[in-house]
Amino acid sequence: MNSEPLSILIIEDNAQLAANLYDFLEACGHTLDAAPDGLSGLHLAYANEYDAIILDWNLPRLDGLTVLKRLRQEAKNKVPVIMLTARDQLQDKMSGFEIGLDDFLVKPVALPEIEIRLRSIVARVKQCATQDDILAVGDLEFNINTQVAQRAGTKISLTKTGRNLLEVLMRKSPNLVSRARLERAAWGDATPGTDLLRSHMYVLRRAIDQKHSKPLLHTVSGSGYRLCELE
Repeated sequence: MNSEPLSILIIEDNAQLAANLYDFLEACGHTLDAAPDGLSGLHLAYANEYDAIILDWNLPRLDGLTVLKRLRQEAKNKVPVIMLTARDQLQDKMSGFEIGLDDFLVKPVALPEIEIRLRSIVARVKQCATQDDILAVGDLEFNINTQVAQRAGTKISLTKTGRNLLEVLMRKSPNLVSRARLERAAWGDATPGTDLLRSHMYVLRRAIDQKHSKPLLHTVSGSGYRLCELE
Protein backbone atom coordinates (compact mmCIF):
# COMPACT_ATOMS: atom_id res chain seq x y z
CA MET A 1 0.00 0.00 0.00
CA ASN A 2 1.19 3.56 -0.69
CA SER A 3 3.60 4.65 2.05
CA GLU A 4 3.46 8.38 1.38
CA PRO A 5 2.80 10.43 4.52
CA LEU A 6 -0.67 11.87 4.98
CA SER A 7 -1.93 15.13 6.40
CA ILE A 8 -4.52 14.19 9.03
CA LEU A 9 -6.87 16.16 11.27
CA ILE A 10 -7.95 14.54 14.56
CA ILE A 11 -11.17 15.91 16.07
CA GLU A 12 -11.49 14.18 19.44
CA ASP A 13 -12.39 15.51 22.90
CA ASN A 14 -10.88 12.59 24.83
CA ALA A 15 -7.44 14.02 25.55
CA GLN A 16 -5.80 10.65 26.18
CA LEU A 17 -7.17 9.07 23.01
CA ALA A 18 -6.30 12.14 20.96
CA ALA A 19 -2.73 12.06 22.32
CA ASN A 20 -2.40 8.34 21.58
CA LEU A 21 -3.66 8.82 18.02
CA TYR A 22 -1.40 11.82 17.49
CA ASP A 23 1.73 10.09 18.79
CA PHE A 24 1.11 6.84 16.90
CA LEU A 25 0.28 8.46 13.57
CA GLU A 26 3.15 10.93 13.86
CA ALA A 27 5.49 7.98 14.45
CA CYS A 28 4.12 6.50 11.21
CA GLY A 29 5.37 9.62 9.41
CA HIS A 30 2.10 11.52 9.07
CA THR A 31 1.49 15.24 9.65
CA LEU A 32 -1.14 15.94 12.31
CA ASP A 33 -3.45 18.68 13.54
CA ALA A 34 -5.83 18.14 16.45
CA ALA A 35 -8.93 19.84 17.81
CA PRO A 36 -10.73 19.12 21.12
CA ASP A 37 -14.23 20.06 19.95
CA GLY A 38 -16.37 20.08 16.84
CA LEU A 39 -16.35 23.80 16.18
CA SER A 40 -12.57 24.14 16.42
CA GLY A 41 -12.20 21.08 14.21
CA LEU A 42 -14.56 22.50 11.62
CA HIS A 43 -12.60 25.76 11.52
CA LEU A 44 -9.36 23.82 10.93
CA ALA A 45 -11.00 21.76 8.19
CA TYR A 46 -12.23 24.95 6.49
CA ALA A 47 -8.84 26.64 6.70
CA ASN A 48 -6.51 23.78 5.73
CA GLU A 49 -6.20 20.90 3.30
CA TYR A 50 -6.11 17.39 4.78
CA ASP A 51 -5.85 13.95 3.24
CA ALA A 52 -8.20 12.56 5.89
CA ILE A 53 -10.05 13.41 9.10
CA ILE A 54 -10.55 11.26 12.19
CA LEU A 55 -13.80 12.47 13.74
CA ASP A 56 -15.36 11.59 17.08
CA TRP A 57 -19.17 11.40 17.20
CA ASN A 58 -19.83 12.84 20.65
CA LEU A 59 -18.07 16.21 20.70
CA PRO A 60 -18.65 19.44 22.62
CA ARG A 61 -19.82 22.59 20.78
CA LEU A 62 -20.67 20.69 17.57
CA ASP A 63 -21.24 16.93 17.43
CA GLY A 64 -19.42 14.85 14.85
CA LEU A 65 -22.46 14.32 12.64
CA THR A 66 -23.04 18.08 12.40
CA VAL A 67 -19.36 18.66 11.59
CA LEU A 68 -19.56 16.07 8.80
CA LYS A 69 -22.81 17.51 7.46
CA ARG A 70 -21.41 21.03 7.30
CA LEU A 71 -18.23 19.82 5.62
CA ARG A 72 -20.14 17.97 2.94
CA GLN A 73 -23.13 20.24 2.36
CA GLU A 74 -21.82 23.73 3.06
CA ALA A 75 -18.09 23.53 2.29
CA LYS A 76 -18.50 20.86 -0.43
CA ASN A 77 -15.42 19.26 1.11
CA LYS A 78 -14.89 15.64 0.04
CA VAL A 79 -11.97 14.90 2.37
CA PRO A 80 -12.19 11.26 3.57
CA VAL A 81 -13.63 11.02 7.09
CA ILE A 82 -13.42 8.14 9.56
CA MET A 83 -15.88 8.35 12.45
CA LEU A 84 -14.78 7.01 15.83
CA THR A 85 -17.60 6.30 18.28
CA ALA A 86 -18.90 4.03 20.99
CA ARG A 87 -22.16 3.77 19.03
CA ASP A 88 -22.59 0.49 17.20
CA GLN A 89 -26.21 0.58 16.05
CA LEU A 90 -26.97 0.17 12.35
CA GLN A 91 -29.08 3.34 12.35
CA ASP A 92 -26.13 5.36 13.62
CA LYS A 93 -23.92 4.03 10.84
CA MET A 94 -26.60 4.73 8.25
CA SER A 95 -26.97 8.32 9.49
CA GLY A 96 -23.27 8.90 8.92
CA PHE A 97 -23.01 7.20 5.55
CA GLU A 98 -26.08 9.04 4.25
CA ILE A 99 -24.30 12.39 4.58
CA GLY A 100 -20.93 11.29 3.24
CA LEU A 101 -19.05 9.32 5.90
CA ASP A 102 -16.27 7.14 4.45
CA ASP A 103 -15.63 4.72 7.31
CA PHE A 104 -16.98 3.93 10.77
CA LEU A 105 -14.99 2.41 13.65
CA VAL A 106 -16.42 1.45 17.03
CA LYS A 107 -14.27 2.21 20.08
CA PRO A 108 -12.05 0.75 21.35
CA VAL A 109 -10.03 0.22 18.19
CA ALA A 110 -6.41 -0.76 17.60
CA LEU A 111 -4.27 2.16 16.45
CA PRO A 112 -2.64 0.18 13.58
CA GLU A 113 -6.11 -0.56 12.21
CA ILE A 114 -6.92 3.15 12.11
CA GLU A 115 -3.75 3.82 10.12
CA ILE A 116 -4.58 1.01 7.69
CA ARG A 117 -8.12 2.33 7.25
CA LEU A 118 -6.83 5.86 6.67
CA ARG A 119 -4.47 4.75 3.91
CA SER A 120 -7.18 2.60 2.36
CA ILE A 121 -9.83 5.31 2.08
CA VAL A 122 -7.35 7.93 0.87
CA ALA A 123 -6.12 5.57 -1.84
CA ARG A 124 -9.70 4.71 -2.81
CA VAL A 125 -10.68 8.37 -3.16
CA LYS A 126 -7.68 9.05 -5.38
CA GLN A 127 -8.44 6.04 -7.57
CA CYS A 128 -12.06 7.16 -7.99
CA ALA A 129 -11.07 10.49 -9.52
CA THR A 130 -12.43 10.68 -13.09
CA GLN A 131 -12.87 13.27 -15.79
CA ASP A 132 -16.38 13.85 -14.42
CA ASP A 133 -14.69 15.43 -11.38
CA ILE A 134 -12.87 18.03 -13.47
CA LEU A 135 -14.72 21.28 -14.10
CA ALA A 136 -13.65 23.30 -17.14
CA VAL A 137 -14.41 26.80 -18.41
CA GLY A 138 -12.30 27.75 -21.40
CA ASP A 139 -8.70 26.89 -20.55
CA LEU A 140 -9.43 26.95 -16.80
CA GLU A 141 -9.76 23.58 -15.04
CA PHE A 142 -10.55 22.62 -11.46
CA ASN A 143 -10.22 19.06 -10.18
CA ILE A 144 -12.83 18.54 -7.46
CA ASN A 145 -11.04 15.59 -5.87
CA THR A 146 -7.52 16.99 -5.74
CA GLN A 147 -8.71 20.60 -5.32
CA VAL A 148 -6.11 21.67 -7.90
CA ALA A 149 -6.92 24.55 -10.25
CA GLN A 150 -4.94 25.35 -13.36
CA ARG A 151 -5.24 27.62 -16.35
CA ALA A 152 -3.57 26.85 -19.66
CA GLY A 153 -1.71 24.06 -17.91
CA THR A 154 -0.26 26.28 -15.16
CA LYS A 155 -1.26 25.55 -11.57
CA ILE A 156 -3.08 28.34 -9.72
CA SER A 157 -2.52 28.90 -6.00
CA LEU A 158 -5.83 29.43 -4.17
CA THR A 159 -6.98 29.55 -0.57
CA LYS A 160 -9.70 27.21 0.68
CA THR A 161 -12.21 30.04 0.38
CA GLY A 162 -11.02 30.78 -3.13
CA ARG A 163 -11.49 27.15 -4.14
CA ASN A 164 -15.00 27.09 -2.71
CA LEU A 165 -15.91 30.22 -4.65
CA LEU A 166 -14.32 28.93 -7.84
CA GLU A 167 -16.20 25.62 -7.69
CA VAL A 168 -19.57 27.34 -7.38
CA LEU A 169 -18.79 29.74 -10.21
CA MET A 170 -17.59 26.94 -12.49
CA ARG A 171 -20.57 24.69 -11.75
CA LYS A 172 -22.95 27.52 -12.60
CA SER A 173 -21.00 28.80 -15.63
CA PRO A 174 -21.96 30.69 -17.74
CA ASN A 175 -24.82 31.74 -15.47
CA LEU A 176 -24.78 34.52 -12.90
CA VAL A 177 -24.04 33.55 -9.29
CA SER A 178 -25.50 35.91 -6.71
CA ARG A 179 -23.44 37.47 -3.93
CA ALA A 180 -25.58 35.68 -1.36
CA ARG A 181 -24.90 32.28 -2.95
CA LEU A 182 -21.17 32.94 -3.02
CA GLU A 183 -21.15 34.05 0.61
CA ARG A 184 -22.90 30.82 1.63
CA ALA A 185 -20.34 28.79 -0.31
CA ALA A 186 -17.48 30.55 1.46
CA TRP A 187 -18.78 30.93 5.01
CA GLY A 188 -22.01 28.97 5.39
CA ASP A 189 -24.67 30.77 7.40
CA ALA A 190 -22.14 33.03 9.15
CA THR A 191 -21.84 35.44 6.23
CA PRO A 192 -19.48 38.33 7.06
CA GLY A 193 -20.76 40.80 4.48
CA THR A 194 -20.12 41.97 0.93
CA ASP A 195 -16.85 43.81 1.65
CA LEU A 196 -15.06 40.57 2.58
CA LEU A 197 -16.57 38.78 -0.40
CA ARG A 198 -15.39 41.58 -2.66
CA SER A 199 -11.85 41.16 -1.32
CA HIS A 200 -11.87 37.41 -1.95
CA MET A 201 -13.26 37.90 -5.44
CA TYR A 202 -10.50 40.41 -6.18
CA VAL A 203 -7.88 37.85 -5.12
CA LEU A 204 -9.60 35.12 -7.16
CA ARG A 205 -9.73 37.32 -10.25
CA ARG A 206 -6.02 38.12 -9.99
CA ALA A 207 -5.22 34.42 -9.60
CA ILE A 208 -7.13 33.22 -12.65
CA ASP A 209 -7.05 36.22 -15.00
CA GLN A 210 -4.01 38.39 -14.29
CA LYS A 211 -1.57 36.52 -16.55
CA HIS A 212 -4.05 35.97 -19.39
CA SER A 213 -5.35 38.23 -22.13
CA LYS A 214 -8.88 36.85 -22.01
CA PRO A 215 -10.62 37.42 -18.63
CA LEU A 216 -13.00 34.73 -17.39
CA LEU A 217 -14.33 36.22 -14.14
CA HIS A 218 -16.83 39.02 -14.65
CA THR A 219 -18.66 41.27 -12.20
CA VAL A 220 -22.36 41.89 -12.80
CA SER A 221 -22.91 45.18 -11.02
CA GLY A 222 -25.36 44.98 -8.14
CA SER A 223 -26.07 41.28 -8.72
CA GLY A 224 -23.05 39.00 -8.45
CA TYR A 225 -20.44 37.35 -10.63
CA ARG A 226 -20.20 35.02 -13.57
CA LEU A 227 -17.34 32.86 -14.85
CA CYS A 228 -17.37 32.43 -18.62
CA GLU A 229 -15.75 33.24 -21.94
CA LEU A 230 -17.28 36.36 -23.42
CA GLU A 231 -17.46 36.86 -27.17
